[in-house]
Amino acid sequence: PHHVGGMGIVCHAMAREMSKSGADIDFIVPYDADFSEIDFMRVNPVYDQSPFIPKISHQDLHKVHATTYGKIDISTETAEKLGFMSLDAINSAYLAKVLHAAVKGEYDVLHAHDWMTMRAAIMAKQLTGMPLFVHIHATEFDRAGAAPGEGGNPFIHQIEYEGLVMADKVFAISDWVKQMLVKRYGIEDSKIVVVHNAMDLHMDDEQYQDSSFKYLLDMKKRGYKVVTSAGRLTIQKGITQLMEAARKVVDEDDKVIFLIVGNGDQYYELLELAAEYRISRNVVFTGFLNGTGKQWRDAFRVADVFIMPSVSEPFGITPLEATGYGTPSIISRQSGVSEVMQHALKVDFWDIDRMADQILAVVQHPSLAKTLWQNAYEQYKNTSWAPSTQRMQQEYLATMGAIA
Repeated sequence: PHHVGGMGIVCHAMAREMSKSGADIDFIVPYDADFSEIDFMRVNPVYDQSPFIPKISHQDLHKVHATTYGKIDISTETAEKLGFMSLDAINSAYLAKVLHAAVKGEYDVLHAHDWMTMRAAIMAKQLTGMPLFVHIHATEFDRAGAAPGEGGNPFIHQIEYEGLVMADKVFAISDWVKQMLVKRYGIEDSKIVVVHNAMDLHMDDEQYQDSSFKYLLDMKKRGYKVVTSAGRLTIQKGITQLMEAARKVVDEDDKVIFLIVGNGDQYYELLELAAEYRISRNVVFTGFLNGTGKQWRDAFRVADVFIMPSVSEPFGITPLEATGYGTPSIISRQSGVSEVMQHALKVDFWDIDRMADQILAVVQHPSLAKTLWQNAYEQYKNTSWAPSTQRMQQEYLATMGAIA
């Protein structure tokens, strides 16, 4: 549940809502962090019952997981801390922890999130006979930004397939994901239940004071507009296409600044692309910002419009965050959030001309921006995790009854 990407926020909020209806949850994670503020479930890091496994922080694990997508970027300090540990060894320790808990504890269901947990969950099901619910937040096809049948890690594809086949029920965070599972993995439509993500309303309570982006506020006083995009800088997120659109926008209106929040494989490639397109003075790269921190929130608040140009986005919680912070959105049609967010401009990630036109329309017409945001906020206020968690718990009970 610690924040390393959007799934951490989703798992945290989902489990908290489930606990309100009496769910008793053990949440097993492969790293250590400060979980003292979590009082609605027990969070169990792997190392506490594995004396031969070094204490691993989520920062360490995040660096090791870079190997999943090819290159290794790991500091000497982290390497020394991990010693002989590899990603396989960490997964083995996680597997041992899950099996120990499943056999020794008294549980009704197993609920596994994405490919990293699937092999442990499958073995726990085989050992205990408990029903297994696999929750898909993204597939390897999404992460690789791949065309049908292309790209991604074959090893991960195989794990995903095994988990989906062995699951008693599959939760997909959008119909976009459901169709991906049906078409690319051959999973039966009836086995998949769509449970959309939601957003916690408390996030917009903090007043916008003492912004982290004073430079941009000063530029806005001089007539500049700010376009924010936030997420991992990977092929999946469509930032390459956004850079192409940004070039067209700046050619039309050089008082538009693009604030690119995040880090990832494409960081240096995008820096070079901005220079090649001669728009470096109009593009600001922040690097990684904590998704629960003030700088992250300020990046939304300083924007005149938020854009999510993803190539393949299973859901995409950031446009909802933008709404909570007072900002209208432009979102990719290739996303799950486009199924539930009615009051946003929508564009195909590949339609660079239309993307540029929509950005210019919002930043140059304050009345359009205001109307988009006001209507989106009315819908936002009525969103809740309750319907999705209630649906999941109904599936728990129905499947438990069928197996019994």
